[in-house]
Amino acid sequence: MKKKIAIVGVTGSVGQEFVLSLENHPWFEVTQIAASERSAGKKFVEAIRDPNSGIVSWEVGSEIPNYIKEMTVKNIDEIDASQLDLVFSAVESVAARDIETKFAKDVPVISTSSAYRYEEDVPILIPGVNDELAELLEVQKKNRNWKGWVAPLPNCTTTGLAITLKPLFEKYGVKKVLMTSMQAISGAGRSPGLGAMNITDNIIPYIPKEEEKVRKETRKILGKLKDGKIEDADIKVSCTCTRVPVIDGHTESVFVETNKDIDPEKAKELYNNYNQKISVAGLPSAPEKYYAFHEDPTRPQPRMEREVGDGMTTTIGRVEKEELFDHGLKYMLFSHNKKMGSAKGAVLLAEMLYKKGKI
Repeated sequence: MKKKIAIVGVTGSVGQEFVLSLENHPWFEVTQIAASERSAGKKFVEAIRDPNSGIVSWEVGSEIPNYIKEMTVKNIDEIDASQLDLVFSAVESVAARDIETKFAKDVPVISTSSAYRYEEDVPILIPGVNDELAELLEVQKKNRNWKGWVAPLPNCTTTGLAITLKPLFEKYGVKKVLMTSMQAISGAGRSPGLGAMNITDNIIPYIPKEEEKVRKETRKILGKLKDGKIEDADIKVSCTCTRVPVIDGHTESVFVETNKDIDPEKAKELYNNYNQKISVAGLPSAPEKYYAFHEDPTRPQPRMEREVGDGMTTTIGRVEKEELFDHGLKYMLFSHNKKMGSAKGAVLLAEMLYKKGKI
């Protein structure tokens, strides 16, 4: 029997990605959906219709799945947690804290918001990277006297960086990371001030709070579970986060200082080996290849990489030995902010936790 799922924040762009990612899912069935009071009581297809123009605001490509069109959007308070096995939260962070707390008292919550990311008893999980930290969810339940838990995804910019650092960190050790991001406009959602005239023929050199998130989250994701809390990885992380006129997918330029000697050939072997042993292999939302390693110096490119593995593959290219360090590499990465970095990554996380018996 399939697990019963609710999507909270279903009418937004991330909520719509959840709708698409859960269509015909072999393990999970969406049985309840919720959004703001403005949408409550309407059929989903009407809730996303612009009241002024009458145009349906479906933002994620493809067609609206039939299973969701006629489903009634509930007010958040109308969601019956006793009839659920899991809640996916796609709510903006300001409201997310209260909403996720409300549901976690009774049922597991997987979130795309930052509301709980920095709590001591909350792991930031990337399936295939730090699955072992999922054991902290049991500590969280006990600490808070909850029946469920909250498991947030990282910031979408952190996702690609942490995924590419994990194999290097584990085998060669990582001392320092210097990263510059070139982030897609879809990662800004409906942020004010990012209109077409602002981003066209332009680069926005500052994204509020983004760099702090990357620094904190990378160390926590690569940390170790010790005495009921995460001991952050001893890595110095510096980054500059920018917005560029690309629709979907974040590209990052990365410099890494390692403890042991490494070169591009060793890196290629390392990532290929990880593809063979990745823990999420065979899960419904997992790509055939977790990592794509390119020797073509013109890759990665957002338009070429965003469909690889249905947006779930992290692409690495321009891998070169870095002469600034005694040991180290520089490389470019591409990670799909709306797929692996958002809703579909959250569904993959749910699959991993279900396999572990946490759901």
